[in-house]
Amino acid sequence: MNKLSKLIGNNIRSKRKNLCMNQETLALLAEIDRSYVGRIERGEVNLTVDKLYRICVILKCEAADLLPLHGDLS
Repeated sequence: MNKLSKLIGNNIRSKRKNLCMNQETLALLAEIDRSYVGRIERGEVNLTVDKLYRICVILKCEAADLLPLHGDLS
């Protein structure tokens, strides 16, 4: 996938791990398939706004917290 998807996925993984949460728990709480969470974290899919919102609720963060800084995409 593209660099943006990978950076967002890495940020989701980091937030999840900081909460000592595994992928299965995140998937269950966000009502997303566990394998899809793995694909999100690896940057293999384009995340929908709906799924991003659900993940943010579970990770107790804002969507902006998961987006890379502008210079990180260069």
